[in-house]
Amino acid sequence: MTRPPSAPPLVVRRASSDDLGFVSQDGYLSERVVLRKLEDGDVFIARLGDEPVGYLRLDRLWSKLPYIELIRVLEPYRRSGIGRALLAHAEAEAIARGQGVLYSSSQADEPEPQVWHRHMGFEASGQLDGVNEGGVAEVFFRKVLAPGEDIG
Repeated sequence: MTRPPSAPPLVVRRASSDDLGFVSQDGYLSERVVLRKLEDGDVFIARLGDEPVGYLRLDRLWSKLPYIELIRVLEPYRRSGIGRALLAHAEAEAIARGQGVLYSSSQADEPEPQVWHRHMGFEASGQLDGVNEGGVAEVFFRKVLAPGEDIG
């Protein structure tokens, strides 16, 4: 799906406390934790005009390596480049912080997110068995952002 020419421009930026309700709607984390992530600059929001349409939250593996904890695009806006724009913003932020690799994951029983990761240039880098509900494994991905970098 592409946006019509008359659609408002897509803007991706660091989320602020004003965006808390939208960037915590998935309910995985408490508002207190999301607020801390907002303060740390680890949450990005995508907007079409005044309408929020997606967000991406980062975490840090070993308190250092950037890891996409969650990327969410509202259903009507999927497959329109918003996820790609959020990812590009997170990549630029990682590079600005001197980190040459970005990590992510998806459940082993979720083929669509795995296809998306590969399409976005991530490579599978391992899995943890039995960490999700029902014993489902988590498949980890990594994307090298800076040539010659293979760890953060």
